[in-house]
Amino acid sequence: MQRIIGLVVATFAFSSLSGVPAVANTARSGDTNAYAQGRNHNAFDQGRRRGTPLDVEALLTAARGAPPVICSLAAKAVGNWGWGNWSDVPSTPLMALAPASHDNDDGDSDALPAADRERLFTGLSSDDACVRELSVRLIGTQKAELVGGELVTRLGSSDAGLRSVAALGLGLAEVQSGLDPLIRTLRDPSVDVRANSAWALGRLESGRALTPLTGLFRDDAEKVRLAAVSAVGRMDSTSAIPLLIRVIQQDNSPAVRRVAVWALGNLEARDAISALSGTLAHDADARVREMSAWALGNIEDRSSVAALGAAIRGDVDDRVRETAVWALGNIGDHSSLDILAAATGDRSSNVRGTAAWAIGQMDDNGTKAPAGLLRLLTDESADIRLKAAWALGQLEDAGALPAIRDALKAEKNDQVRRGLIRALMKSGESSQTTLTQLLSSSDPQIREAAVRGIAGARSFDPWPWPWPRPRPFP
Repeated sequence: MQRIIGLVVATFAFSSLSGVPAVANTARSGDTNAYAQGRNHNAFDQGRRRGTPLDVEALLTAARGAPPVICSLAAKAVGNWGWGNWSDVPSTPLMALAPASHDNDDGDSDALPAADRERLFTGLSSDDACVRELSVRLIGTQKAELVGGELVTRLGSSDAGLRSVAALGLGLAEVQSGLDPLIRTLRDPSVDVRANSAWALGRLESGRALTPLTGLFRDDAEKVRLAAVSAVGRMDSTSAIPLLIRVIQQDNSPAVRRVAVWALGNLEARDAISALSGTLAHDADARVREMSAWALGNIEDRSSVAALGAAIRGDVDDRVRETAVWALGNIGDHSSLDILAAATGDRSSNVRGTAAWAIGQMDDNGTKAPAGLLRLLTDESADIRLKAAWALGQLEDAGALPAIRDALKAEKNDQVRRGLIRALMKSGESSQTTLTQLLSSSDPQIREAAVRGIAGARSFDPWPWPWPRPRPFP
């Protein structure tokens, strides 16, 4: 028991070592401030690590035989920096015992003493999965020049497990000298070695690896195809677009198709709009359709409006409809206003709230507030009412003033009331009675909002800024 407690203590020490907070601050999707909280999720101190010196020998001794869930937490706390937090890596020593995700961020760690690095390299060959996991995670925090040579050597081992973990280490440490050896191991007989090598090459982001990676799009192992497609999606190259389109149309794995769709959206591949519209309409997997809607929104081409509108009207999955509404808001084409107005009556509160936000994106001069948006001012959800108030402020439609006044009289939520005051002022409120009531409010924030409005409607920007929930990523 003392050994396990020691490992738990080490977990907290790792948090100090890696700069990752021990407890994530995750906003719920229904929280009005979820976006603001989410966009600041990296707002912790990212300076050099200031924890107590790490006793690597004691840590690895404590790790041997530890329960997988404890080891997984300790490995997570080590952190490794760079992209990859959305799917981690294809194969790690602990994955078979305790599948887990690891949140990574960008940063560098102070160099460990040479003796500790040697212990970690020895740990890569351990017969204990926890020791191997922690060893490679810690190696991944080191500078490439300190660990690259040893990792490349182990990539040539006769032991497939050691080759797999070496490929993982080369990717985590972003060892550029490992590029050619990793390309060679894409042909390794081990599935885990091929998958980790593809993942590592994606982190290196070298165009030289593009053709070898696309060659894995037809690999028999789903894990390998997933890693290869993910890696290609990180590379700023359009030459793989036709192959990615073939993946979304022909691969039998929903997970692989979904990541291929993400890759096309990430590459802003306009040549893929027709294919993405097809997957949005016809793919059997809702998560693939959801990602297709995201991709079309990220490409921001008005030719996608019809396909997105069809999904909003007819898809049975709430997440697909919501993401399609978000996509129309991101594209910002006025021809979609009627589609968005209809979406304000959707059965899903997430869809209705995102529709309000999307309508607020259509804020060119002369845009009239749809009746559906005005009805959202009385929605049972305070989050939706706030988004509707914000959208009305963006549209600045004087015709909406009576509905805004009525909503303000009935509204009990302070934040929504401030949003309604903002909408009043930006829509041209000039009623002396209304202004007098606001300035006489017992709520100092209401009085302040009224004064700001009288001083100049633009003084509110950009508050409040109720963006929709985060988009899907693989």
